[in-house]
Amino acid sequence: MKQTDAQDDPMKVIFNYNNVFFSFFYDNASACIHRSHEYAMNYVYSGEMVLDNGKEQIHVGKGECVFIPRDHHITMYKKPCGGERYCGIFLSFTRSFLREMYARLNRYQEAADMPKPEVRAVKLPKTPEIASLFASMAPYFDADEKPQDDFMHLKLQEGLLALLHIDRRFAALLFDFNESWKIDILDFMNKNYMYEFTVEDLAHYTGRSLATFKRDFKKLSDLTPEKWLIRKRLEVAYELMKQGGRRIVDVYAEVGFKNPSHFSTAFKKQYGVPPTAVSA
Repeated sequence: MKQTDAQDDPMKVIFNYNNVFFSFFYDNASACIHRSHEYAMNYVYSGEMVLDNGKEQIHVGKGECVFIPRDHHITMYKKPCGGERYCGIFLSFTRSFLREMYARLNRYQEAADMPKPEVRAVKLPKTPEIASLFASMAPYFDADEKPQDDFMHLKLQEGLLALLHIDRRFAALLFDFNESWKIDILDFMNKNYMYEFTVEDLAHYTGRSLATFKRDFKKLSDLTPEKWLIRKRLEVAYELMKQGGRRIVDVYAEVGFKNPSHFSTAFKKQYGVPPTAVSA
């Protein structure tokens, strides 16, 4: 059941029990780009988490919980605080789970037609329901104490009810099962080129199946989506360095490259000169 990140980072440990994630971070700080396909609640058991959506930061301390909308791009910083490492519990509400709960929670079906609350990450008020829910889950930070899937399913139900008791308008957001309309592929990619997407991610976020996305993208470009993104990043970096006087160290990560070596190699391949030839 133990899962670590792609680099098998020994300082980061994550356990997934039926869409309930228990996280440990042992180093001084850890940042990750988060974009979940599902609605979620994240409770900070110890340490601190900072959410940054590019416009504001939300500080979530020990004993606090935050609601995160689906398809909401956000950067998470998880770090020790008060002499304690970061430990958190993340509840992921899948579409199938929400459909099941909608069918069972008759008293909230009418609320599903209410105006939706603003779609953004928001810190939740401290309530007895949230406090008791996550206190009951603390023993499962011990990997030797594996909970049963049906028990975790009940905890997801408790989390959902805790949200609905805070604000019934959450029902309008969580129980909206309309399929997303297709959105313009190139408009989305031009606005989000700096983020790391798989082709499956791009299909999902533009409201398409994978096959439909590939077919539609071929009508727009002779490049693959991956190569299109690299070219776009390089074009933006070129303009930033040429017109804006920016340095390599200032732009490579900003446009979506993981390291300056990869950036320099790709830049020279596209423009025939190293980025040092145009940077300030």
